Amino acid sequence: MQTTFLSSGDLIADRRYDYAEALAEAGDAAAAADLYAQALEIAPHWVAAWFALGRARADAGDRDGAAAAFARAAELDPEDRLGAALHAARLAGTSPAAPPAGYVRALFDGYAEDFDAALVGRLGYRAPVAIAAALEAVAPGRRHAAALDLGCGTGLMAEAVRDRVDRIDGVDLSERMVARARAKGLYADLAVGDVVEALAARAPGALDLVLAADVFCYLGDLNPVLAAAARAMAPGGLLAFTVEWDEAAGGDPGYRLRDSLRYGHGRDHVVAGAAAAGLVPVTLEAVDLRRDRGETIRGLLAVLAR
Repeated sequence: MQTTFLSSGDLIADRRYDYAEALAEAGDAAAAADLYAQALEIAPHWVAAWFALGRARADAGDRDGAAAAFARAAELDPEDRLGAALHAARLAGTSPAAPPAGYVRALFDGYAEDFDAALVGRLGYRAPVAIAAALEAVAPGRRHAAALDLGCGTGLMAEAVRDRVDRIDGVDLSERMVARARAKGLYADLAVGDVVEALAARAPGALDLVLAADVFCYLGDLNPVLAAAARAMAPGGLLAFTVEWDEAAGGDPGYRLRDSLRYGHGRDHVVAGAAAAGLVPVTLEAVDLRRDRGETIRGLLAVLAR
């Protein structure tokens, strides 16, 4: 949880929150919920305590109480930096079309400092390398004049394709991630912002390569980003990306918010979205993306042609 949320400004409320955290850690969710509620009697506008109360009530089996607490947390923080609305959606068994931008931004601002070492070194992250290999298989030796890296993070995708592009720009919601990417000196231009908006800002046909490595797991409905990418791509241009493959996400809507608060996508959603955007699948293959909590995260790697 982000440090900006961890104090109420009242010493007694903070102590009750700390005691509640200890009880939650020990597995006594009901007692923890009671103490979080006591802290909130003292500090009723404390977002972190409402969020923690939601988690404790959910763990204690009080789904309605948890939903109410998450709703209050989201109401008090319109950016929803803790992702309370996503937790509420998981309780309800629903999958929003997209997560709160504030949640994704805060999540990756928090990851930025240790991102490369954690993801590549400890979790075996390989999406950028896999995408680069897929591009080589599709178009051996092809160079791209103008590429855009969606959700560029610290620049791992740019490192993987640096020998294939004349120019690559990047965009990411996280200012801290963009700062880390800028330090690597691989991008011609970097921007902090939304990926669909970044694509919409490009002139039609301006790009011949669009990349998104492990980004679309933070989007539910892929139709808007696929349509925006197709508009910005020149004929013959390529869009290469990964999604987390979720066989349970078949049917409507074709994506599912998972316990990780990332989205899994069904193959049919990718194929249908590509067709609606006027893009043709060139590659659609299974790939291991990384490890998470000791398990291998399976994905789909897609290369679509304009």
